[in-house]
This record gives sequence, structure tokens and C-alpha cells, in this order.
Amino acid sequence: MVVSEKTHPHAVCVPFPAQGHINPMLKLAKLLNYKGFHITFVNTEYNHNRLLKSRGPDSLNCIPTFRFETIPDGLPPSDADTTQDVPSLCHSTKKTCLAPFQQLLCKLNNTSLSNVPPVTCIISDCIMSFTLKAAQVLNIPNVLFWTASACGFMGYVQYRDLIEKGLVPLKDLSYLTNGYMDTVIDWIPGMEGIKLKDLPSFIRTTDPDDIMVNFAIGEVVENARNASALIFNTIYDLELEVLEALSSTYPPIYTIGPLQLLLNQVPPDNALSAIKSNLWKEQPGCLEWLDTKEPGSVVYVNFGSVTVMTEQQLVEFGWGLANSKRNFLWVIRPDLVTGESAILPPEFLLETKERGLQASWCPQEQVLRHPAIGGFLTHSGWNSTMESLCGGVPMLCWPFFAEQQTNCWSCVNKWGIGMEIDSDADRDEIEKLIRELMEGEKGKQMKNKAIEWKFLGEKATIAPNGSSHLNLERLITEVLLT
Repeated sequence: MVVSEKTHPHAVCVPFPAQGHINPMLKLAKLLNYKGFHITFVNTEYNHNRLLKSRGPDSLNCIPTFRFETIPDGLPPSDADTTQDVPSLCHSTKKTCLAPFQQLLCKLNNTSLSNVPPVTCIISDCIMSFTLKAAQVLNIPNVLFWTASACGFMGYVQYRDLIEKGLVPLKDLSYLTNGYMDTVIDWIPGMEGIKLKDLPSFIRTTDPDDIMVNFAIGEVVENARNASALIFNTIYDLELEVLEALSSTYPPIYTIGPLQLLLNQVPPDNALSAIKSNLWKEQPGCLEWLDTKEPGSVVYVNFGSVTVMTEQQLVEFGWGLANSKRNFLWVIRPDLVTGESAILPPEFLLETKERGLQASWCPQEQVLRHPAIGGFLTHSGWNSTMESLCGGVPMLCWPFFAEQQTNCWSCVNKWGIGMEIDSDADRDEIEKLIRELMEGEKGKQMKNKAIEWKFLGEKATIAPNGSSHLNLERLITEVLLT
């Protein structure tokens, strides 16, 4: 459906201020704008400046009905071009963002502003649930958008039970290495056989007052019960059992993923295509380099926007790739290595100069849809997982933190599209897994499953009867326009 121009609904979209959260929120905002909504997209001042630096000063506010605004995040000013510390962001946004956000809403609702209709609904990241109070004051719907997996959300739902059962916090740090994390958690619907180590990683703490554990319970899991509805960027059939279990105790749930496939149905000449969300400048030439490679011959490597590793881990991954003798495209952010520059040894560069390309950032969705890509070495972030699924690309999973561990477990054990790399794997193990991914029997099975899920994602997003397409229409009529 496309909303009549006479109704002028106005959605204020508030992502959590990190790349992996901004991307899906912007996709949803574009879809709503295409369907007739006036959009105000609210970044933090820090990320707004990064976006201007990456995209250029003329890249924002180029559409009258799609405007960008900012609020402060409460953290000290910084000129760095990196993702801010996540626990600090969670604590600060919870503590400081409500008042400036309410001031922004007052500004938007000021009738003296030309061509800006009154705010009619708020769509905010589940992690930015302070917006619920502002929506309550205005008596408008506030939909919370969980931009990660449903299985990841279900993992956080277990945090209170894990505490009450005495499983967390850990008694001491030895519990991380003595086998305790292999304890099977046997009560989670749709996640039978999952272990403690596979649940969202913030439970790996000895502190009963851990910021992230308590934030997850209070600001995410509990506040989500007060939303007008919940949105998940997933395919209903992909996470059916988990979604059905969540729907029994939460507000109406709308699965509208993969969002990129829904957005692909917007005509490419639409002005919305000019609005981008990458906070890092994309390095040119990646797609052209892939054009020179044989189908299925390239390993794509990207650990996302937050993951960090040691210099030794970087070197081990490098030599694992080199020794596999496979072509590879490797995205290496400047801040990928903890406290160091992400620089590989000259011997590695010499060994791989004919078959490897390094980039500081790239257009990942296009890369994963390129026929040259045969496998994806990933941190198992949800955007990366969904984009890999949309490309029909199997994965090697090296999860870093949060619900990435849960996504990895699901890819390996539920969906059959991934293999896990141990956190301290050496070059020999990495080489072995890359070879299996690209040419082994297990790799072929994973490829076939990935293609099956790709077709399912396409089916879910195609009008008129795809589940995600229908759910977006229902979200608009049943919630956002009420």
C-alpha cells in the first residue's frame, strides 16, 4: 500500500548509534517514505558527523520528505572515526537522550515549520527504548525495532532465568575455560541443545551489577513489553519456533526481513537510492576486482564494524587465507586490531598479491551478491548473516560478542549454512576450514542450504503474498496509522 498524500503520517526513526543498527533502520525508513510517510531520521551528533565525512555534505536532506536530525549521545566529544564503546553508549543513551529527544519532537511538532507534518509515530531501536516515555506523552504509537535475530532476542530473554537459577554471574573467571560454558540450557523453545557459551556473550561476567546484563534485562527485554509492536528483520519461517514462543508474551510481532530484498523492489531511479548509511568511506574497485574472478572462487572476509582482534589473530587469519591458496577480498578496518594498526607482514602481501585484495570498507550487500563470492568469513553479525543468506553464500563464523554467538550457533545447528571457527584458531585450522568451505563436501552441503534459504527470503518479500511483504503492510495499517 501507498499512503495517501492527504494523511501525511510522520514517522520518527531512532537507531542505536552503531553501523549495524543504523543500516536496517535506514532501510525501513526508506520503505516507509516510499509508501508515503514523512521521515525524520535521528542520528547522534557523533555519527551524523561521521556520515557527512563519509558521504559528503550534500548527501543528507536531499529529499524534502526525508530529513535527518540529531541528538547528543552524552559521551565526551571525539573526532575519531570508530564505533564508540557499546556499554558506554548503552549507559549514556539511557541516561541522557530522553530530554533532547523530547525537545526535538517539540520542534518537529511546531506548526511554524513548513512542510513538516506533526509526528504520528515513533520507530526506535529496542536498545533506545527511552523513546517509549516520549511516545506516551504524545499518545502516539512507538514500535520497537529489534535489528538482530529473533534467536538473539530470545537469548536475552533468558538472562533473568539464568540469574535466578544461579548459572550467572560466573563464580570466577576460570569458569570461562574449565568447561562450565558448555552447560546445556534445555528450556528455550526452538533452541534445543544450545549451550551457555552460545547465548549472548554479556553473561560472561563475574559482576552481579554488570552494566550490559542489567541493561539487557531492563531496557530491552522488559521495555519491549510496553511497545505498540515489535519488528524483526528476519524471515518468519527461518525462526518460526522462537517467534511463536515470543509472541505469547510480547506485543504483536512483525517479521519484515530481509529488508534489503523488500527495498530492492523500490524502483532504482527513486531518489531514495541516493541516501546511504555507511559511516566509513567505501574503497572503490572491489566490485571491479571481483569481475575478474571465476564464479564461486573468492572468499570474502569482513568482521563487521565493532569486532576487534589481537595482532596475532590478524596474522593467523592472514596466513590461513594465504595457505588456502584461495582468492580473497578482505575488509580490514583501521581500528580492527586492538591498540595497534591493522598491518599485515610484507611476506603475506608478497605471497598473496596475485589473489588477494584488501579494502578498508566496501559495499557488502553488492559483494555478497556477486557471482565470484564462494564463501564468507564473518563475525556473525545479523546484518552480515542476512546479507549472506540473501546472496546464497555459506559462512565460516567467528563470533565476537553480544548475540553473534547465538547467530553462529543457529547458522551451524539450525540452518545448516555455517561452520564455527574457534576463537583462538591458528592458521592451520583456518586454512583447513577455508578449504572445506570452498571445495569440501560440507561446504557443498552448506551452499545448497544457503541457496534454499535465499529462495525462501525472496519468496517472503515478493508481493502480493510474501509473509514479510504482507507483514509490512499490516504494520502500517494496524499500528503506524492508528
